[in-house]
Amino acid sequence: MEDTYQYAWIIPFVPLPVPMLIGVGLLLFPTATKNLRRMWAFPSVLLLSIVMLFSADLSIQQINSSSIYQYVWSWTINNDFSLEFGHLIDPLTSIMSILITTVGIMVLIYSDNYMSHDQGYLRFFAYMSFFNTSMLGLVTSSNLIQIYIFWELVGMCSYLLIGFWFTRPIAANACQKAFVTNRVGDFGLLLGILGLYWITGSFEFRDLFEIFNNLIYNNEVNFLFVTLCAFLLFAGAIAKSAQFPLHVWLPDAMEGPTPISALIHAATMVAAGIFLVARLFPFFIVIPYIMNLISLISIITVLLGATLALAQKDIKRSLAYSTMSQLGYTMLALGMGSYRAALFHLITHAYSKALLFLGSGSIIHSMEAIVGYSPAKSQNMVLMGGLRKHVPITKTAFLLGTFSLCGIPPLACFWSKDEILNDSWLYSPIFAIIACSTAGLTAFYMFRIYLLTFEGHLNAHFQNYSGKKSSSFYSISLWGKEEPKTIKKKISLLALLIMNNNERASFFSKKTYRIDGNVRKMTRPFITHFGTKNIFSYPHESDNTMLFPLLVLVLFTLFVGAIGIPFNQEGTDLDILSKWLIPSINLLHQNSNNSVDWYEFVTNAIFSVSIAYFGIFIASLLYKPVYSSLQNLNLINLFAKIGPKRILWDKITNVIYDWSYNRGYVDAFYATSLTKGIRGLAELTHFFDRRVIDGITNGVGVTSFFVGESIKYVGGGRISSYLFLYLSYVSIFLLIYYFLFLNLF
Repeated sequence: MEDTYQYAWIIPFVPLPVPMLIGVGLLLFPTATKNLRRMWAFPSVLLLSIVMLFSADLSIQQINSSSIYQYVWSWTINNDFSLEFGHLIDPLTSIMSILITTVGIMVLIYSDNYMSHDQGYLRFFAYMSFFNTSMLGLVTSSNLIQIYIFWELVGMCSYLLIGFWFTRPIAANACQKAFVTNRVGDFGLLLGILGLYWITGSFEFRDLFEIFNNLIYNNEVNFLFVTLCAFLLFAGAIAKSAQFPLHVWLPDAMEGPTPISALIHAATMVAAGIFLVARLFPFFIVIPYIMNLISLISIITVLLGATLALAQKDIKRSLAYSTMSQLGYTMLALGMGSYRAALFHLITHAYSKALLFLGSGSIIHSMEAIVGYSPAKSQNMVLMGGLRKHVPITKTAFLLGTFSLCGIPPLACFWSKDEILNDSWLYSPIFAIIACSTAGLTAFYMFRIYLLTFEGHLNAHFQNYSGKKSSSFYSISLWGKEEPKTIKKKISLLALLIMNNNERASFFSKKTYRIDGNVRKMTRPFITHFGTKNIFSYPHESDNTMLFPLLVLVLFTLFVGAIGIPFNQEGTDLDILSKWLIPSINLLHQNSNNSVDWYEFVTNAIFSVSIAYFGIFIASLLYKPVYSSLQNLNLINLFAKIGPKRILWDKITNVIYDWSYNRGYVDAFYATSLTKGIRGLAELTHFFDRRVIDGITNGVGVTSFFVGESIKYVGGGRISSYLFLYLSYVSIFLLIYYFLFLNLF
């Protein structure tokens, strides 16, 4: 077994040959490499699968032996300073390795088809493999310096992948925003690492924790300086895991390809911040102020992320704010000291969110089949609807992921989120109320995404797929509600472009087309006002290579929660996750007996599930498509028709909408206070440099020039003239000296 641990150092480097070979191939044999580009998906998946099997073997050994293994070798030695590199295999490492590899494999398989028509296919797989390498290197690192190296590599890969379509200005700006925002946290992380080394004299985790605990126990350290170092370390996690106030990069990161969004939000970029706090948990847990700060920032992130997701129109940005909120739950658990609950929710959320993002990619892929739908339109939920009949597999998978994130049993996120909510009541009733309320908001906005996407009909401004008018069928929406008559009167720009003579604009033909099993090949013509025929494709289900990862992630979403379900064994409530985490729990001096009062568990579960169902009910009430004949029976319309109440209702909804759609005004605040302020300071500095600093230098030069030019005309070669001028200057100077200085003193 120890021999297996010794070879664990190869885990990060197994996927590395793919980007290296792609780079060499593009450099030496560009034509052949591009012609054979589809073959590179196989080695990418194969090598990451090898890592997954190796990680699974290490995880099984971890569960059976409950041991921690560290192997290091000296990198450089200079007097008393020694820098060692190596790998650390403990429960946290094995959990993260399994998470990264399983999600990574699914994303790679999915990407083979999703990116097949993109010119940057090879570049994409090179970046992806290097991204996995960087993240695996991060989680297996045995010291802070090694973590920081891979931490920066993860940031670099995310920059490249977010800006993958760099020719689009919005994507280029998004990757720059992510890079700059993370540099703020990374600078704090670097300072924190140096400060921690100043205190303990070591970068190795095992030595660092032991030395630091002794210093704290003997009161031999400046507690204020220690708190500052801990805050700087936490700043790195705030930026990477998109916690308030450094969360602003996350929604803009959705400009990258959808598989990247799935990988970033499930197992790599944002998970790195959670991993760092979990890795340094023995250090943070002895500093109460930092633990309270982590809890405070986390609960703000939980609530802020949920409220910002309420009114987003872009499906990926809605899911991005969902990730922000759910990672806030995970960080909240760490701040409360619930190490097990935090890792449990990290696992369950990763698989559910990967399922949702890949499902959204399948939806976007389907919407792009519609003529006139740009990438921006294909992600706009307002222009979606009615997809349930055309993408049934994607719809089912997305619905299960939605139920999981809402906390509906027996799906994965129910078990972990319920545990965090229960722990929050013991920690702080105020935090618990906010956390439970946010759970209801989560159910609301997630089901809103589902209803806007799959229910109703595609784009209410046009006619539905069957060719029947959709004027009698509309969506009741909290924001952007449109009456049937209003829909009739509105004609979009796209409809104007397809006008035929003086006839009424019709996006679809009047003929009804039956949708059969071969739906992805079903097309039908329509006539533009130019008289040329175009082909309109139906929204269709994705190919099997995109559906296979969805189905696998559905299985994870259904059953991965079982690892944290306690069951009675010889009078002790144990579960796989608790047994897995025994070495880490013992290191933290916490109770490894995860005993459960089943009556209390069921009572709390009923409460949390009721909150989730209430959020789903409200979302269904506001967004569920209803027939116009039932309009008068709709409670929202009945409420809105009452004069004073309607005014109050409109004011409340407008405030909520403006807050959510404008991202809580955080981006606007940064743009005003930071961006404009820094630019103003730069302009002032530039003015001072040009007008004052350069002005003095240039002024001296110009003055010397004019003085020299003036004097050369005075000189005539006669000594008597020189003496006369000299005596004149001396006389003037003496007169000035006499009248000014002697009279004053």
